[in-house]
Amino acid sequence: MNPRSTVFHRPLPRRRALATTLAALLPLAAAAQDSPTTLDAVQVTAQRKVENIQDVPVSITSIDPEKLHVLGSGGNDIRFLSGRVPSLNIESSYGRAFPRFYIRGLGNTDFDLNASQPVSLVYDDVVQENPLLKGFPLFDIERVEVLRGPQGTLFGRNTPAGVVKFDSVRPSQEFGGYAQLAVGNDAMVNFEGAVGGPLGAGWSGRVSALYQRRDDWVSNTYPGPNDGFEGYDESAARVQMLYEGDGFEALFNLHRRDLNGTARLFRANIIQPGSNRFVPGFDRDKVALDGVNFSDLETWGGSARLRWDFGDLSLHSITGYETLESLNRGDIDGGYGAVFLPDSGPGLIPFASESADGIPDHKQVSQEFRLESDYGGRFDWQAGLFWYREELTIDSFNYDSLAPGNPLAGHAVQEQENTAWAVFASGEYAATEQLKLRAGVRYTKDEKDFSASVLEPAPFGAPAGGPYTVDTSVDDVSWDASAVYSANDDVNLYARVAKGFRAPSIQGRLLFAAPGAPNGGVSTADSEKVISYEIGVKADLWDRRARVGFNVFRYEVSDQQLIAVGGGSNIATLLNADKTRGQGVELDLQAWLAEGLLLTWGTSYNDTRIDDPGLAVAICGGGCTITDPTTVIAGATYALIDGNPLPQAPEWIHNLTLRYGVPVGDGEFYAFTDWAYRSAVNFFLYESPEFRGRSSLEGGLRVGYGWGDGAYDLAVFGRNITDQTRIVGGIDFNNLTGFINEPRTWGVEFRYGF
Repeated sequence: MNPRSTVFHRPLPRRRALATTLAALLPLAAAAQDSPTTLDAVQVTAQRKVENIQDVPVSITSIDPEKLHVLGSGGNDIRFLSGRVPSLNIESSYGRAFPRFYIRGLGNTDFDLNASQPVSLVYDDVVQENPLLKGFPLFDIERVEVLRGPQGTLFGRNTPAGVVKFDSVRPSQEFGGYAQLAVGNDAMVNFEGAVGGPLGAGWSGRVSALYQRRDDWVSNTYPGPNDGFEGYDESAARVQMLYEGDGFEALFNLHRRDLNGTARLFRANIIQPGSNRFVPGFDRDKVALDGVNFSDLETWGGSARLRWDFGDLSLHSITGYETLESLNRGDIDGGYGAVFLPDSGPGLIPFASESADGIPDHKQVSQEFRLESDYGGRFDWQAGLFWYREELTIDSFNYDSLAPGNPLAGHAVQEQENTAWAVFASGEYAATEQLKLRAGVRYTKDEKDFSASVLEPAPFGAPAGGPYTVDTSVDDVSWDASAVYSANDDVNLYARVAKGFRAPSIQGRLLFAAPGAPNGGVSTADSEKVISYEIGVKADLWDRRARVGFNVFRYEVSDQQLIAVGGGSNIATLLNADKTRGQGVELDLQAWLAEGLLLTWGTSYNDTRIDDPGLAVAICGGGCTITDPTTVIAGATYALIDGNPLPQAPEWIHNLTLRYGVPVGDGEFYAFTDWAYRSAVNFFLYESPEFRGRSSLEGGLRVGYGWGDGAYDLAVFGRNITDQTRIVGGIDFNNLTGFINEPRTWGVEFRYGF
């Protein structure tokens, strides 16, 4: 049998576990029949126009402002969305600065500042391409939409897994706003506020701001450059101006973010050999590091969204500009000393590693023109043009932790220019009163010009040299086709097939490339393409006291881009897997169980598999147990990863929220709890028990009282209320080094709305 054509036969899904989940939910959903309260319709813009979420033939979850407010109570960054909707995972080896998104198991574990991701983040209709732009804080947000599956027709390249879409609260002609202040443990302070209203002559404005800080909660027992870690000081602001005239609208947006804090805190030898548990005596509040640690990031940008109304046609123009400057430095070996201090402090450190990466120069410009029809008949369409340009420079530094003052011991530079343009069209046709058909197509051209140089060599790395160059130029056609059948006024059935692609990626971290490596050690991954099939049902139940969405999907990725990170040689290499396959189910449920008692539940099952019999990657540098078959290439041991699941791709995600409110006096007493479960995940492409994260269950609780028709709110809150501690990522080139999740936080918050 040809292994490349082997049938993907693992069960879809694990029937017993899925049946148990559904059986547990049925009594809760049935209880909604006795509630007099109904659910409001949810409006989304997943198809670039306002629609009822039940009418959109896409697996989509919308998160409302109250839920966002609760989930972000502890000053958490954008990673608080991880696991809060089906099939969404978010993690980071950079801390707050650089989130990595995964939908249905598709993502990118690459830590390079030039890394592309198959999940696109769109903030106020402008794509945020660089990974450092994707962490902009969530405040004064109208809605979050998570679109699962390829979205290439309307959102372009680099969306084969899906899109996470944020929409800020727009200015209006009504004066209003809010202010909230929270204080908590570890000297945590969170402030958020907004004010807006009419300015005259058709203009309105809105100013929003956020400030968050926390003291260090991890102490350094080594007399190193840092006394403590995990504190941060972060601020962000947004100014919007809206003009509404006769047949014309213009919305202008300026925004900025400043972050000063701790880079990811790596901890040496915290994993028990042969397991994925902490070593005995692990203390999360203490480390012993001799390297410098900090994270500095500054981003700012602006956009202009214009709309001309010509009756049954409207023309949209979206112009975006983003720029950033950053530098992150950390002690990568997770301890102090080197091989001559084998048993001191954090244990064996085979060799010292302290590095920094930064972007001193960056610019992103995008422009879209889109024409949309509104004939009021059976057929409507939209078509447009898109142009994108990004220029960036990346500095990579190595430092000598064993020398006084931790001097520079290596410097490499990457530079890239990326230009892309596209033309697209999409249409919707009402074949009958019950059946609507949709289809779209997009042609994209993507070009990259890349160069990398080693200006100062690092020990054991490549000599000074370069520039080493790579140029890529590709084009692709993405498309989608779907149908929605209205079985009755409350139940819609849909089916969708879609194709998406991700443009080529280039990796040029040369400091530790082997001398004589081809093209200095620069690696390239070709375009990846995905085709996805999905069928589902969306229904309003029991006189709209409950709402459910359920779907089954299957996809196949050709030439999936993967990154083999770390290993004994401490290099990161891009590669393409021949095939990757995934399949699963997703469930969204919302229901009023009783008067004042609202439930939301989300579940997803994702089964992913790499299908490439000849694909081999370097294994860890030492200490881990490889369970994959191995092979020897040029004297080095490699793991064969055919059949492995994708990294950071949990099979199961469950999330639940319960909100109960009861009138008390002239206000409402309420309690809100939320829980998110993620099953075990691999950190790397190869399988090793030490680098397989245990399943995780984190919960939150908020109890408060609101009065004055909702104008005032006083609440106490807690995040990670069980104080669960988990290893959520690792470094595999040196020793059993890992990093952990956020600890329990708690506080009190007052909010005033006007």
